[in-house]
Amino acid sequence: MEVKYDSQSKLLLFKITEEIDECKVKEIRRRADYEIERFMPKRVVFDFDRVVFMDSSGIGMVIGRYKQVAMLRGKNGTY
Repeated sequence: MEVKYDSQSKLLLFKITEEIDECKVKEIRRRADYEIERFMPKRVVFDFDRVVFMDSSGIGMVIGRYKQVAMLRGKNGTY
């Protein structure tokens, strides 16, 4: 997973390149939580362009990050 932060727009971008399954979700969740708390972004984007598989735990991880950023009064987006 690649992480980029644009300080001017306060945009935090996660480029996920691996399959998202129950085992990988723990690592992605930990890293995403750390980066969100570190940068306190206004907007978080998950780029799933290279993801070929995601199970329900991946969907739950995305929803959890949505709630986390919403509590910070930010916005979420995917593309």
